Amino acid sequence: MAHMACDYEMIAGLETHAELSTETKIFCSCSTAFGGEPNTHCCPVCMGMPGVLPSLNRRVVEFAVLAGLATNCKVNLYSRMDRKNYCYPDLPKAYQITQFDFPICENGWIQLQNGRKIRIRRIHIEEDAGKLLREGNTIHIDYNRCGVPLIEIVTEPDICSPEEAREYVEELQKTLRYLGISDCRMQEGSLRCDVNLSMRRKGESALGQRTEIKNMNSLSNMVKAMEYEAGRQKSLLEKGIPVRRETLRFEVSSGRTEPMRGKEELDDYRYFPEPDVPPILLTEYEVETLRESLPELPGEKYRRYTEEMGISEADARLLSKYRSVAEYFEEASRDCKSAKNAANWILGPIFARIPTEAEKENFSPPVPAEQLRELLLLHEKGSVSTNMAKRILEKMLDTGRPCSECISREELLPLSADALQKACREAIENLPQAAEDYKKGKTKALKALLGAVMRSTKGRAPAGEAEALLQKLLQ
Repeated sequence: MAHMACDYEMIAGLETHAELSTETKIFCSCSTAFGGEPNTHCCPVCMGMPGVLPSLNRRVVEFAVLAGLATNCKVNLYSRMDRKNYCYPDLPKAYQITQFDFPICENGWIQLQNGRKIRIRRIHIEEDAGKLLREGNTIHIDYNRCGVPLIEIVTEPDICSPEEAREYVEELQKTLRYLGISDCRMQEGSLRCDVNLSMRRKGESALGQRTEIKNMNSLSNMVKAMEYEAGRQKSLLEKGIPVRRETLRFEVSSGRTEPMRGKEELDDYRYFPEPDVPPILLTEYEVETLRESLPELPGEKYRRYTEEMGISEADARLLSKYRSVAEYFEEASRDCKSAKNAANWILGPIFARIPTEAEKENFSPPVPAEQLRELLLLHEKGSVSTNMAKRILEKMLDTGRPCSECISREELLPLSADALQKACREAIENLPQAAEDYKKGKTKALKALLGAVMRSTKGRAPAGEAEALLQKLLQ
């Protein structure tokens, strides 16, 4: 943020809404599937018709507890649903069932790579609203999303830059995906962020007047919106103009934040206990049972990969980002001397064929992990050279056939010393210019000769031995 002078600093907090991956809605049996025809996943309960009664989906409670445990929160054994009253077209019953005084989880944190902890004030359960679709001057309403279960994760104002906000959301995404409780696809609206942002002079402790940027549905747009809004507020403060407390939207086309409405005060919502949903009562045993079911989380995997397995930080981040990739890596590297070798094969030739994030999230390459491990073990024993192993893996990826069917008996036989010497001599004879260049000091010419040896031996030649022999013959 080069345009911002050093006398002001940003303070931000995030409210992140994550749709839970339950099959049915929070208070009824309507489907939560994304992408249905508008207004087809609705019933009298989620439309708020008179006389209907909501029935709380128990799975929603379990998912919220798992999210709290994974983000170091205290899980409250008593929590309660409340009514949040407001009139807006996407809310057919003119109130939202949420949690206010007694949320299900409180006082957690997520750690950033720089060691800073972003504190989580609370995680609460609520129902989603419908979706407004603008078409010219007409607004259409799709109520399919009404009643889809959400958790809202609210941070303290601990975020000091757009980059920290991005990293926090990425860590939260990874965690919820590992738990299997949300797919966190921002492009589909299953993860959305509201950014509360204010500016203050450096050295001051009091928070400035904040604005709220609603419904950020991509990380890049969130960063752009925060950068613009910080610059806008700073400009106002430098001119002595107070910042108005208001709700904003981010206009992607212009790169600007624009007012949506005045910011509601707490009293405007007239919260009161939801009369149709009884309090949520948990036992210590239920919470501990859910705690025991937690998988090893991405941060823990990252630390283990870097500290115990010798994986670089960049590679460890890629391997631990999605649970399916991490599990594949761990199975493929089992019993191997070098986990780093397995990482290279996965992040190289296999990732090259799986370019999108969605494909990596549902990682299922045509080569099962145990088949890759079989090839890696042959390579480690020296039964196949690096080049031969690459060729075999490509064949396995092309055909989906196991390692044993993609490798011939001849390829497994070690290359004799006589055969290696013959291949090296032929390479020198067939590429006289490269041989002459090497003798004149152009060391890169040796690569052309080595490549010829590898081609003629179909990758069976040990690269180190072939290179040494070529150098000896050329001298």
